[in-house]
Amino acid sequence: MTSKFRIAIVGIGGVGGYLGGKLAAKYASSADIEIIFIARGENANAIRLNGLKLISGQGEETAYPSVVTHQPGTLGTVDLIICCVKSYDLETSLTPFKNCTNDKTIIIPFLNGLDAADNIKKIFPGIYVLEGCAYIISRLIAPGVIKETGNPPQFYFGAGDSKENAEKIAAILKAADINADVSDSISITLWEKFLFISPFATIMSCYDVCLGDILKNPDYKETLIALMTELKTVAEAKGIILPGNIIQKFLDRMAALPYESTTSMHTDFKNGKKTELNSLTVYVITLGKELNVPTPNYEKVLQGINERWLTKA
Repeated sequence: MTSKFRIAIVGIGGVGGYLGGKLAAKYASSADIEIIFIARGENANAIRLNGLKLISGQGEETAYPSVVTHQPGTLGTVDLIICCVKSYDLETSLTPFKNCTNDKTIIIPFLNGLDAADNIKKIFPGIYVLEGCAYIISRLIAPGVIKETGNPPQFYFGAGDSKENAEKIAAILKAADINADVSDSISITLWEKFLFISPFATIMSCYDVCLGDILKNPDYKETLIALMTELKTVAEAKGIILPGNIIQKFLDRMAALPYESTTSMHTDFKNGKKTELNSLTVYVITLGKELNVPTPNYEKVLQGINERWLTKA
């Protein structure tokens, strides 16, 4: 008899809650796969009592993971860690797993920035990390309740040194009705996502507006295109060649989303929470300087963000 393949989802918010809910619903009575949620506070208590409710375009479903805990060190060995925390919580969230990994453990980060995998390898030298990329609009709307909206979610991750392991994980996710694929060019995939999220998060946070406001206002839209163009130039200087029509492609995709759509960084600013400003906005300016690529629009909009949110008492 073989032991179960143990999957821990770290960060049961919008992204982790969607993935965890799907996985827990599929493998609730599995003899081969165990689903573990790493959560705390009211969210953890609600899931223990009532399960995790996932509301999506396919309807509603409630799932119960095998384990809900905020103490990873008590779990024993975990085979797969799916990390869905904010970039600023990465180290504090994963460090407790140091006693739960071995040379076969795989970690997949689904974060908004570009340097998650490198930062994980600093925490776990030699660990097997697959770079991940998620396209999803999803929020934790109440303790234990996740709502997914927008286009059907899509998840990508790289193969690393083992296509076989990556394909095995993709099969586990697909069986749980999760759109997941192994990308042969994950660096391009990650940069495409970054070109999608960074300019929108930055401009929304600067002007305190939603998606629809940006697309209907000529000045906002012009600034957005300038940010996307700067970021594309930075990518090219780093050797990442993105499709020539990618900016228009993303503008068209945005036009199909609900008017009031926003980003988690903008929402966090509005709620007075810690934000991913460093990984989504400052990172671009810093990388631009390293590559000798000017980023005047990013610098101007960053100044606007600081004046709007960070200078308040």
